[in-house]
Amino acid sequence: MHFRAPRLPPPATRFPGFTLLEVLVALAIVAIALAAVARAVGVSTDSEAQVKERMFASWVAQNHYAELYARHVFPNLGSRFGNTTEAGRSFVWEESVSTTPNTDFRRVEIMVRAPGQDHVAARIVGYLAPVQEPK
Repeated sequence: MHFRAPRLPPPATRFPGFTLLEVLVALAIVAIALAAVARAVGVSTDSEAQVKERMFASWVAQNHYAELYARHVFPNLGSRFGNTTEAGRSFVWEESVSTTPNTDFRRVEIMVRAPGQDHVAARIVGYLAPVQEPK
């Protein structure tokens, strides 16, 4: 007697679907992609807060310079400090007035920081001249 082993169908038709290994690899790829997306969203949120702080600090500096210009005052040499609020946030400004080669002008540098911060969130430099009274 001669026994023959039963013939099995080809693997593709034997068990339709994915193997456990294929499913695990796919899940790992999806998990890595989702982790990368979550990280990108977190970084984007942090960046947005920093951009807002710099924008508001820039407004504080521009407003302070515009106020000096609008008062038509030739500022005294030296430094002054102050506090202000912009869009519900507190800021500390520093105004430094120095001479220029042309004695008719003063260099005004305004730096703005968030309270308790060392880094300057905004800085502008402008030049002011004494106002000539009309004759």
